Amino acid sequence: MNHLISIFPVIALTLSLASCAPQPEYAELNGLTQGTTYHIVVEKIPGLDVMTLRQDIEKLFTEIDNSMSIYNDSSVISAINANRSDLTDTLFREVFRDAVEVSEESGGLFDITIGPLVKSWGFGPDAMKRFNPSMLDSLLALVGMDKVSLEGDRIIKADPDMFIDVNAIAQGYTVDLVADLIVSRGIKHCLAEVGGEVRTVGDKNGMGWKVGIDTPADGNYTPGADIQARIRLDDRALATSGNYRKFFVENGVKYSHTIDPRTGYPVKHTLLSATIIAPTGAVADAWATACMVGGKDKAIAFIEKYDFLEGYLIWSDEKGMMRSWISEGVTKFIITE
Repeated sequence: MNHLISIFPVIALTLSLASCAPQPEYAELNGLTQGTTYHIVVEKIPGLDVMTLRQDIEKLFTEIDNSMSIYNDSSVISAINANRSDLTDTLFREVFRDAVEVSEESGGLFDITIGPLVKSWGFGPDAMKRFNPSMLDSLLALVGMDKVSLEGDRIIKADPDMFIDVNAIAQGYTVDLVADLIVSRGIKHCLAEVGGEVRTVGDKNGMGWKVGIDTPADGNYTPGADIQARIRLDDRALATSGNYRKFFVENGVKYSHTIDPRTGYPVKHTLLSATIIAPTGAVADAWATACMVGGKDKAIAFIEKYDFLEGYLIWSDEKGMMRSWISEGVTKFIITE
């Protein structure tokens, strides 16, 4: 997403000590990618070359960037948006299919054709706001998952001015690919985090991976500085969408980066952040965005409807106080100590 980023996890690296058994050792990899940070923790196994693993992961980041980054003029998606090519690659097609599925399940609240609106409101690559109400109808005419389709390895756009933006799903998909790469090296326990989206495999010393959820307060720009809750996350993915880090204020009005593809305007409701837990990072990432677009009641309805989703929602009540709604599947994994 994101586009767009949201709540960042804090990884607790304390070990649960057993009295006799030798404790596993872990390697940490940190760096920059996709305009944000990454944090990866892997259990050390015999023969593991950490430097080679880092190089392979960073090569993967480059492959993803070359496929789906709208900030990379030579990427596959940039060529599609500029009508230089209609050819896709495997990475793009996998994300596209996930996007179609979430769009259908969410009633269109998740939509990767929202690019013209994102750019117009100043949240695109050039960060230049151009929107005025007279443009709305022409912009909305370029938005809609029914206006784009895959035919083999080619993408068909109903209008050449359509602009596809997968930022609201790409980082979740990235942590899936990173976790898959790590597992392919024979590692059974790992955590991959990119820009706040998290995918875990196995657990941490049998105690689970500890992930923190940031408080969605304006000005909370430092991940982990202000934690709302900590949860255990095993063999699942977590992603968050929120409006407290990416927004602008104009004439006293706050405009968030979360844009409703139905209206063409940034959302205005009480939901401050939506943290979604799902089997994969791509699904969690896309659904976090759909929930933020829909608002609190819609988000609760989605989480209760689909048994593969769990959620932690934070909203503001009529007095401006933060409130939370936590699904049953998350409640039992909250860390209270």
